[in-house]
Amino acid sequence: MFVVVEMVDTVRIPPWNFQRQLNDAIAEELNKKLANKVVYKVGLCICLYDITKLEDSYIFPGDGASHTKVHFRYVVFHPFLDEILVGKIKYCSQEGVHVTMGFFDDILIPPEALQQPAKFDETELVWLWEYETDEGAHDLYMDQGEEIRFRVTEEIFLDTSPTGPATAKPEAPAQPGQSTAPPPVEEEPVQKKEAPYTLQGTICEPGLGLLSWWNS
Repeated sequence: MFVVVEMVDTVRIPPWNFQRQLNDAIAEELNKKLANKVVYKVGLCICLYDITKLEDSYIFPGDGASHTKVHFRYVVFHPFLDEILVGKIKYCSQEGVHVTMGFFDDILIPPEALQQPAKFDETELVWLWEYETDEGAHDLYMDQGEEIRFRVTEEIFLDTSPTGPATAKPEAPAQPGQSTAPPPVEEEPVQKKEAPYTLQGTICEPGLGLLSWWNS
């Protein structure tokens, strides 16, 4: 679930931190920059593990800060495929069951990966498992806050690096008798914000704490 990743970065230390130990100042700046951030194709950064090498520091003209190339290791949340994790149901939607681990919320179990037969209750906004017993079928609800075990089946990284503005199309010259008034401004559709790192999984058998509740 957690891995230690080797990284290299140039760290800027402002002048008012020169009185501190260099390692302490660099550790604080690295955690400010990386902690709780997703690095593309690496995972969710948690905290600094250690600093392995410091290269020479430089002060550039026009900037009183020091710049140091740092080799370090960082603790990263990046579970491997088929790893079994334990989380809690955050909420349910038509897309599936959304799971949280407390520090990471972007986990989705799609409908086809739920225990079958399953259906979505649009009134209660929860998924339920139609559990078959000798006495007939019983609806076991996947309620918010319920503990759940799941197997990681897919990881999705989204590059959220900023992009430049869209290139405007050149305007054609106005024809004789054509109005030169500017065209009406079209409102751009609101785009849904996508998570930079998402996990998808499937429920492990029995998966939910529902069976222990039913059999008690």
